[in-house]
Amino acid sequence: MTDARLRHGRLSLALSFFVQGVTFALLVTRIPAIQDRYGISDALLPAFLAAVPVLAGVGSVVTEKLVARVRPGVVLRWAQPVVLLALLGAGAGGEVWQLGIALAAFGLSVGALDASMNMLGVSLQRAYGRSIMLGFHAAYSLGGIAGASLAWAGAHWDLSLLVSYLPVAAVLLPAALIGSRWYADANRTDTDQSTVAASRPVAFRLLLPLCLVMAFAYIGDSTVSNWSAKYLQDVLGSSEELATVPYNAYMATTLIGRAVGDLGVRRFGPVAVVRCGSLLAGAGFAVVALASGAWTGILGFTMLGLGLCVIVPQTFAAAGRLFPAASDTAVARLNIFNYVGFLIGSPLVGALGDVWSYRGAMLVPMVMVLVTLVYARSFGTEQDRYGGGHERPRTVDVG
Repeated sequence: MTDARLRHGRLSLALSFFVQGVTFALLVTRIPAIQDRYGISDALLPAFLAAVPVLAGVGSVVTEKLVARVRPGVVLRWAQPVVLLALLGAGAGGEVWQLGIALAAFGLSVGALDASMNMLGVSLQRAYGRSIMLGFHAAYSLGGIAGASLAWAGAHWDLSLLVSYLPVAAVLLPAALIGSRWYADANRTDTDQSTVAASRPVAFRLLLPLCLVMAFAYIGDSTVSNWSAKYLQDVLGSSEELATVPYNAYMATTLIGRAVGDLGVRRFGPVAVVRCGSLLAGAGFAVVALASGAWTGILGFTMLGLGLCVIVPQTFAAAGRLFPAASDTAVARLNIFNYVGFLIGSPLVGALGDVWSYRGAMLVPMVMVLVTLVYARSFGTEQDRYGGGHERPRTVDVG
C-alpha cells in the first residue's frame, strides 16, 4: 500500500470519527426536546434509550459476519449515511412509532459504524507501525464538542429538531460519502479473508479481560455524562449554570488527552499509558466522591476526562495486537461491551444513589476503573515495544 493511500486513509477515517461524534452528540444532548416532541412519558423514555445500545450491539454482531465477505470500509461507507438519515428521521417525525423506527435504524447502523471504524483504525495503526488510534478518537471527541455546541445553539434559539439537524446532515452526509472514497483497509488482501480468520479464531477467554476493561470504561463515561450535572447541583450545591461545567470540562480534557495520547504510547508503551489513565480516572472518582464544594467536584471530573480518554482506544488497539490475523472479528466482539457499559452505568449509579448515596455511588465506577490495573498486561508486553522508543519501525514512511 502506498504512502499516499495510507495518509489519505488516515484523514478520511478521522473525518468519519468526527462526523460520528457530531451525530451522536446531536442525538443525546437533545433527548429532552425529543421527549417533548413525541410526548414520551418519563416512564417510557428509558425503554427508548435502552433500545439504542441494545440494537447497536446487534449491529456490531452483524458487522462481524459482514466483514468476512466485504471490507470494513464498505460497511462504514454505507452505515454512516444511515446514521445521519436516522438522526433526521428522529427530528422529522411526529408519531411515537416513527421515532421508534428512527431510533432502531440509528442503533443498528451505529453499531455497524462503531465496529467498522475501529476495525479500519486498528488495521491502519498496524500499517503505520506506531500508535495513531488515539488520534482517531480525538477526532470523535472534537466532533462531540462541535455537536454539543450545535445542540446548545438549537436549544438557545428554540429551533425545531428538524431545523437543527437538517443543515448538519446536508453538510456532513456528502462530506462522509466523498471521504469514504479514500478508506484504506490495510489489514486486507484480495485473498479470501474468511479463510484467514478461520485459521486463527478469536478465543473469548483471551479477549475477556479487554471486554471487561471496555465495559468498565464506558460505565465510568456514562456516569459522567448522565450524573455529573445532577451530582454537582444536588450533592455539592452548585448553581444550575455551574452544573453544566463538569461535562464540558470532561469533554475538553478527553480531547486534549487523546490528542497527545499517541505520543505517550510511542514513548512509554500502551501498558504504562493505560495504567496511568486508570490511576488518574480512579483518583478523579475519589475526588468527586470526597469533594466538599463544586469546584473540587469539577476538578475530579476533569481528572476523569484525562484518565478515561486513553483506555477505550488502547483497548481496541490491544485486541488488534492480540489477534492480528482476525482483528476485525476481535474488534466487533469487543465493541459490544461498549454498549454493555453504557447500558449498565447510568442505571447502576442512579439506583445506588437512591438506596445509598450519590457520593458512595461514585466509588463503584472508581473500583471498576481501577480493575483495569489488574488487566493492564493484556495491552501489550515488553516484546511489543520496539524500534525508536516503544514503537515498531514503520512499515512505510507515512505522515
